[in-house]
Amino acid sequence: MVRFVFTEADAAGQPIRNQKFEISLSGLQSKWIDHPSNDVDLCIFPIGPLHGYAAQQGKKLFYSTLTSRDLPAPDEVAELQAMEDIVMIGYPNGIWDAHNNQPIIRRGVTATHPALDYEGRQEFLIDAACFPGSSGSPVFLYNTNGYLTRSGAMTMGAMRIKLLGILYAGPVYNAKGDIVVMNQPALAKPTAVSPIPINLGVVIKASQLAAFDTLLQTMIASQPRGAP
Repeated sequence: MVRFVFTEADAAGQPIRNQKFEISLSGLQSKWIDHPSNDVDLCIFPIGPLHGYAAQQGKKLFYSTLTSRDLPAPDEVAELQAMEDIVMIGYPNGIWDAHNNQPIIRRGVTATHPALDYEGRQEFLIDAACFPGSSGSPVFLYNTNGYLTRSGAMTMGAMRIKLLGILYAGPVYNAKGDIVVMNQPALAKPTAVSPIPINLGVVIKASQLAAFDTLLQTMIASQPRGAP
């Protein structure tokens, strides 16, 4: 079962703090759409059905949106340095502010250059505290008081926030305990192996989201005229 927890919005579209509206997919038709490439671990869910369901209940949903203007252009990515400040917004280990319906914000830096394809894939690494539950977190380039480009140009006092990608994985190492076998029969215990994050995350580049635009346009064009 998938559960969406929205903050309700007032008539002006502003959030009503501490007032939440929950929607379970068990009562809706699932419309998850996978990325057209099997090598890209992304999917989307059109929000229209959720709007419709909330409206039937007399509720208005509050949410923020991102557009293509919030993604860095290729020339902007080329001007980034190898180590840039980033923030990641998500739910590490399922932790969130349930009372205010707020996610957790983590800070870090890029660990490989966002312009390069890590291991030949449309991905890059970040150095941040990544845990189970962080998958799906948007990763933003985050400068609040100016920044320095790769070519050495300094922009003073400017804010720069761009969606660099979506976290989906992270390397771990195993803490493996000693094997101890007791003399008594049937008391041999299996080895305990625990995965431990090493504070690195693998991020799918935001440019991969463009494939959904093409896919959605094709789906819309294929619908009969007048279909919902």
